[in-house]
Amino acid sequence: MKSIFFAFTICLLSQTLDASVKIYVSPRGDDGNTGSLHQPLATFEGARDKIRELRLDKQITDTIFVEVQSGTYYISHAWMLTGKDSGTPQAPVIFRGDENDRPVVCGGKKTDRFEEVTPGLWRVYIPEVADLGFYFEQLYVNGQRRFRAQTPNKGEFVKVKRIEETVLDASGSQGPTFAVQKMVVPAEYLPILNDIDKSEWNDVLMVFYHKWDNTRKRVEHINALDSTICFTGEAMRVYNKIDSQSLCVVENYRKALDSPGEWFLQRDGYLYYIPLPGETIEDTECVYPVTDKLLTITGDEGKAVSSVRFENICFEATAYRTPPEGNEPMQAAAGIDAAIMLDYANNIEFVNCDIARTGQYAIWFRKHCSYSKVEHCHLYDLGGGGVKIGNYSSPEFIKTGQGETAATHHITVHNNIIQHGGYVFPCAVGVIIFHGSDNTVTHNDIADLRYTGVSVGWIWGYAPSPSKRNKIEFNRIHHLGWGELSDMGGVYTLGASEGTTVSNNVIHHIHSFTYGGWGLYTDEGSYGVCMENNLVYKCKSAGFHQHYGRENVIRNNIFAFNLLSQMQLTRPEEHLSFSFINNIIYFDKGLLYMDKGSDSWLKAQTVIDRNCYWDRRAPQPDFHGLSFSDWKKLGKDKHSIIADPLFVNPDAFDFRFSNPRVAKKIGFKPFDYSRAGVYGDKEWKMKAVLTDELKEQFDALPVYQ
Repeated sequence: MKSIFFAFTICLLSQTLDASVKIYVSPRGDDGNTGSLHQPLATFEGARDKIRELRLDKQITDTIFVEVQSGTYYISHAWMLTGKDSGTPQAPVIFRGDENDRPVVCGGKKTDRFEEVTPGLWRVYIPEVADLGFYFEQLYVNGQRRFRAQTPNKGEFVKVKRIEETVLDASGSQGPTFAVQKMVVPAEYLPILNDIDKSEWNDVLMVFYHKWDNTRKRVEHINALDSTICFTGEAMRVYNKIDSQSLCVVENYRKALDSPGEWFLQRDGYLYYIPLPGETIEDTECVYPVTDKLLTITGDEGKAVSSVRFENICFEATAYRTPPEGNEPMQAAAGIDAAIMLDYANNIEFVNCDIARTGQYAIWFRKHCSYSKVEHCHLYDLGGGGVKIGNYSSPEFIKTGQGETAATHHITVHNNIIQHGGYVFPCAVGVIIFHGSDNTVTHNDIADLRYTGVSVGWIWGYAPSPSKRNKIEFNRIHHLGWGELSDMGGVYTLGASEGTTVSNNVIHHIHSFTYGGWGLYTDEGSYGVCMENNLVYKCKSAGFHQHYGRENVIRNNIFAFNLLSQMQLTRPEEHLSFSFINNIIYFDKGLLYMDKGSDSWLKAQTVIDRNCYWDRRAPQPDFHGLSFSDWKKLGKDKHSIIADPLFVNPDAFDFRFSNPRVAKKIGFKPFDYSRAGVYGDKEWKMKAVLTDELKEQFDALPVYQ
């Protein structure tokens, strides 16, 4: 009897030991191997299939570790996880690399070695282009993005002179569906028309920057005698036409190849490249992307993908290929996919990962995703933006134990660095929540993008919105815009957003092309948003702007050194627009209040009180053309003061108080703004620091109104 019991115990112990599974993957492995340490698999798909195979053989009740050995895994298509690849909260599936030597999943292929054509011009032959018609629009040299040949060169633009449009099909329910646009080229750029060979027309892109949008169109016809370039597509939006306030570049033709770092791919297979100073053929590695996605996690209504974690893995090098019809404008590049896509997924985690050198966004928790996170990840060198949350096409509500909420909810974006992006789609956003609730965006550093830092909500006006209770807190958001687009904010909100908080963020250096470089921006119908304990400085148009909204609370913030104005309000409404209380406004240029001549500050229903104002140019600021005493007679700022708040060193952006006595007079509660941004070891925090050269370039941007 004892021997039977002993055998039974050994059997149970064996099953318990077997329940903990490790599968090994190596770039030098083989998917025909067992997946052991000494016989590793070669691919992530091999590991996925091995897990499926093991689950058919026995019940696994403990964590499954996929130990991803260091090296580069080149893939030609995205690998997919479905509902059958789920773990459980007690037994997740963890894909894990070495923290000190992280493996790389690369969606590209290396070219052969360049050859010198002439001094300062290299080329390499890519057979797939000539033989198979393959074409790519991004290129990565020595681990960095290089840009296609364009005119003017990177960082410069053609000012649109005039666009003439002829509508050919006006039958669309949402407006005209087909039109021809003809751009009249400014005189100084007329040589472009003769430089573009007719054989290149279909590959040339006209990239337009107009207000908050980008339009990307292929050239259909050039008439040098008429000084025009023609392209086709949907009719321009009435509310955001391409006009004389727009910018453009002409991208991808042979004669535009004239600047170090530029490249041009001919249809005959030859890739031409002008090296940067110091680059040598012997030390140059060139990668071109072959897939637009690296990973898709796709469940369905019947079975979501759940409990999968990715740790210490670098995802990099993806493509975006412009469709034949080009790209119509869409705010925030909302319809553009990401390198990592998730639908019907929950409890999915990305921790200490990189997502870099993308053609589109980095990661998108799109349909019916929940309780997932991106934490301590570096998202950089992005064709679009960083993280997208929720679906943009239609607001979906679901029932939970706490009531009705958005279909995508409880996504955490925490302690990440999101920087250097918008290179293909400048209107992309650092982190955007479309239709999503109960998400947290905290302690991130978001910088060097061409548009908004964090965007929340996707309903214009006061219609029902599922975007509730989102937390945008303790982020550092800075050096955005670069004077390329307009109508942007460090944090931007839309629609009914009850319970949403925007607090303890540091927002600075937001620079638009013309109007709309704002720090905090409550746009159309923003409702129920609380913005407090934020430090906002050096934004072009204003520290705070409300287009129109209801019952928002703006309190206990510091607004300093914003350029054209400190506060802006566009549309007065009969309900309470916002409360603006316990704030400190400190400035030395521009207006205190701006409203574009509509007297919104006088007409709107607002509560403005217990604020401290200090204009270093004069003993008393101009309150919308009124003295402080006359302003108070209107019921504004009855208990506010004009006084130096006694910052330690505001010129060095040190807004601590040398003495808190003035702040106390208005009930201001000091907050520790040094807590904003990423935290951790020095090496991690240093990754968020922009170079002095980049910051100097930003400071040199012209200020257009």
